[in-house]
Amino acid sequence: MEGILLVDKPVGWTSFDVVALVRKTISHSENIKPSQVKVGHTGTLDPLASGLLVLLIGKQYTKMATELTKLDKEYIVQLKLGEITDSIDLESEPQFYSSVKPTKDQIVHSLKSFEGRIMQIPPAFSAIKVNGQRAYDLARKGKQVELKSRPVTIYSINLTKYDYPNVSFKTKVSSGTYIRSLASDIGRLLKCGAYMSGLKRTSVGDFKLKDSLKMDSVSLDKINNYLLFV
Repeated sequence: MEGILLVDKPVGWTSFDVVALVRKTISHSENIKPSQVKVGHTGTLDPLASGLLVLLIGKQYTKMATELTKLDKEYIVQLKLGEITDSIDLESEPQFYSSVKPTKDQIVHSLKSFEGRIMQIPPAFSAIKVNGQRAYDLARKGKQVELKSRPVTIYSINLTKYDYPNVSFKTKVSSGTYIRSLASDIGRLLKCGAYMSGLKRTSVGDFKLKDSLKMDSVSLDKINNYLLFV
């Protein structure tokens, strides 16, 4: 079996959990060992995030991973203002930061100020390697992690709802953009602090979440029905 499989990853699942289930389903039906089934993906989603995960099945398609990871991505993002966390999401405990309550106009202006080519520092809780170790492993041990800023592109960022302290927006970004870093930078600009309280990936390049397989209905027949070819 070879092709591209679009999957709707639920909150609480790791990207590896999704890969493992698809690999197990295929190996069981074809009566081969899971290790003999090649399944990769084009970019992880954190366990606390949901949405589109693009899986690559088979040797021919897993070779395309490097190319497909460069595709632009779209997200629906939730922020919580007035608090911060070490991980910039709910993996770590929220802490009070400020009682400043920005207006809707200030929120819109802040979001729009990030559109275009910007320099962004990745979060300490990320998979980037520092001296051979994952940054998140160091951060979880309480060690100081210093990462260099890198250029990313925010193609669009639009407010969809604001009910203090909760902000929702949609954004389209280049590969390599960290939404948690964007959340932190927005909170800093608004002088009230913020962390990412929710994240859903809705597209990767031309691949759309609406065309994806839900993880509560994985079977060989479903995989075959949703398999794409390029």
